Amino acid sequence: PGGAMDLAYVCEWEKKPKSNHCPSIPLVCAWSCRNLIAFTTDLRNEEEKDLTHMVHIIDTEHPWDVYSVNSGHTEVITCLEWDQSGSRLLSADADGHIKCWSMTDHLANSWENTVGSAVEGDPVVALSWLHNGVKLALHVEKSGASNFGEKFSRVKFSPSLTLFGGKPMEGWIAVTISGLVTVSLLKPNGQVLTSTESLCRLRCRVALADVAFTGGGNIVVATSDGSSTSPVQFYKVCVSVVNEKCKIDTEILPSLFMRCTTDPARKDKYPAITHLKFLARDMSEQVLLCASNQNSSIVECWSLRKEGLPVNNIFQQISPVVVDKQPMILKWRILSATNDLDRVSAVALPKLPISLTNTDLKVANDTKFFPGLGLALAFHDGSVHIVHRLSLQMMAVFYGSSSQRPVDEQTIKRQRTAGPLVYFKAMQLSWTSLALAGIDSHGKLSMLRISPSMGHVLDLNMSLRHLLFLLEYCMVTGYDWWDILLHVQPSMVQNLVEKLHEEYMRQNAALQQVLSTRIVAMKASLCKLSSSTIARVCDYHAKLFLIAISCTLKSLLRPHFLNTPDKSPGDRLTEICSKITDIDIDKVMINLKTEEFVLEMTTLQSLQQLIQWVGDFVLYLLASLPNQGSPVRPGHSFLRDGASLGMFRELMVVIRIWGLLKPSCLPVYTATSDTQDSMSLLFRLLTKLWLCCREENHITEPDDTLIDECCLLPSQLLIPNIDWLPINDGIISKLQNKQLVRLQFGKAPGLVGHAVSSQFDAFVRAPGQPKIDHLRRLHLGAYPTEECKSCTRCGCVTMLKSPNKVTAVKQWEQRWIKNCLCGGLWRRMPLSYS
Repeated sequence: PGGAMDLAYVCEWEKKPKSNHCPSIPLVCAWSCRNLIAFTTDLRNEEEKDLTHMVHIIDTEHPWDVYSVNSGHTEVITCLEWDQSGSRLLSADADGHIKCWSMTDHLANSWENTVGSAVEGDPVVALSWLHNGVKLALHVEKSGASNFGEKFSRVKFSPSLTLFGGKPMEGWIAVTISGLVTVSLLKPNGQVLTSTESLCRLRCRVALADVAFTGGGNIVVATSDGSSTSPVQFYKVCVSVVNEKCKIDTEILPSLFMRCTTDPARKDKYPAITHLKFLARDMSEQVLLCASNQNSSIVECWSLRKEGLPVNNIFQQISPVVVDKQPMILKWRILSATNDLDRVSAVALPKLPISLTNTDLKVANDTKFFPGLGLALAFHDGSVHIVHRLSLQMMAVFYGSSSQRPVDEQTIKRQRTAGPLVYFKAMQLSWTSLALAGIDSHGKLSMLRISPSMGHVLDLNMSLRHLLFLLEYCMVTGYDWWDILLHVQPSMVQNLVEKLHEEYMRQNAALQQVLSTRIVAMKASLCKLSSSTIARVCDYHAKLFLIAISCTLKSLLRPHFLNTPDKSPGDRLTEICSKITDIDIDKVMINLKTEEFVLEMTTLQSLQQLIQWVGDFVLYLLASLPNQGSPVRPGHSFLRDGASLGMFRELMVVIRIWGLLKPSCLPVYTATSDTQDSMSLLFRLLTKLWLCCREENHITEPDDTLIDECCLLPSQLLIPNIDWLPINDGIISKLQNKQLVRLQFGKAPGLVGHAVSSQFDAFVRAPGQPKIDHLRRLHLGAYPTEECKSCTRCGCVTMLKSPNKVTAVKQWEQRWIKNCLCGGLWRRMPLSYS
């Protein structure tokens, strides 16, 4: 099928002279579950500074904003590996040095090398983090099930090494070219235990290697010396800690010879093994091999099976037991092989842990759901094929700029002489297999979309089901879902948001609680993709902010007596506010134990900006009730959202009580009359509105008197401007019309041709207007002097350093120190961001 893969964007370096490529240098790239891509290039720049020792890190949403880490590696970087959480990166070089990088202050564009290990002078050929024992399986067969636990089940899998109490120990394992295996363990106190052993007694050259893990907690290493006439060797590696030292035991497993070397027709055709990969880090029983010559390659897939050993009849008389129960041995069997292909330049394997049982495979085939079932092969002519991971049959093909669709021999010969072709030297599939990133021989980064159905045309309902299944997977695992958004068309948004909500409502209460903020963030990112839902993006972000404020403020309440009551003060507040539906704020207040609300004066004062936001937002919502017919305005969805209105109502009660202790912490309103009690007025109207929609399945329209009262609000109080989040400058919304976007590293693209954002500028501050810290609600001035960070997903801006040291403020900041409230990563902003 032709429509299966297309280029979403290409990002290149500013033009460099031709002489600066080091074509013989291998490139590497790695893609994390947070959708950060780390890669190397083979460019040198004019000053002859070698760029080959740099690690470049980009976020797929802002690929031009590249962060280049001067890695300190003195030789070529041979491996890059992200950990399971996507927050740390390992790099290894041809001098045996391994470095572990982590984010400075949780910023995605600021990295530091904290620990490392080395086998001096011995190039590293394979590298992996130790397994943490977490393994999921996606069951396509159950994609219609209501329970997330059935669709995505935990697989019993032991970590490579455990600390006391069964907690997985962190660390990494590497294989070097001289046949050594080295393991480094990170102790909780920051110490590194490293140990190095020979893989087997007879050490021999290891040109290629790969690492995989078994469910029992062992490690399997596959090695090849690069020649197809030599066997591919497999070793079992066990790591343990004895007397505070790391101990490695190795044992030889069955080996194999590639079939193309034993096949008389192809005997000496492919002298070199060029790629050796386990099909997945946690599938040590399946391996992919590629043998090549100068112009062509062949790929084989092998699997390790238990087989009975036939026993000769001679043993029958001696021991009849032997014949009934054959002894079992492990043996490698070839699963599938390709025909002769063009020369392979790079391989990318799927990371989606799809279940491979026969029923799952059948359902996947019937519904045309292929993510996780295909692996990508890149060729020297610039094309990319996606082949099935078990049968190696072609599923999709992409022709690069230089690779021509098959034509007659003559033109091919003419092309060959035209100069070197551009082809991918390193490739990685995203975590849902819906996108493929490639680094080509000119150092460009290409992002390809891969259709979930591999180009098969499906009815809209089926396409939505496929995307929904993967969105749910990201929701459960906490992975970033940017690569799924690549496939969402504006017409799908409304449907996807509704279906996602339905699925979420079918989960049990505990799981709903865990996923409550993630689903809001997901809906926000979907609504960004269609002009008809763009105003709801603001609402979802405001809702995340409301949930966070509500949790923080409630957590400050303290029980009066230390003997723990059955409910925390926060829970009791919720219970009383929902039970007592009185519209008079003071009557609700009387039912609460005021002593639980006593806080220090400085604490209350430090919360004033957050309290002000609550007060302003309630006023804004009520004032916008009369013209509720316009869903284009931000805030519209709150008017029907009983749960959120209930939260605002609780917070108004808390604020009212705190105002009795310290009046200066109350929200400031500009009122037309001095005698008016603004808080109780707003509380009364808010309660009436809340009563209309507190039951989700029984929502009534607000009555005319309420609407009339809300119409009067602008004449009684000054309606504040709400600082909505800026509509994001990311790439995703510019990729929807399927036109290729060309970008340059280091240069932000002009915001062209995105109709959605122009409609929206009415709500967002223009450049040169005062900026605001969206999370502390502090005004930063038109040209901020403080260093700020912004979220890579929602564009929310906040200061890097906290201006206030009060515990309550710290507690608030802890909520978004690692990630933004929407789950996005932070990046440091240039000071001149205004």
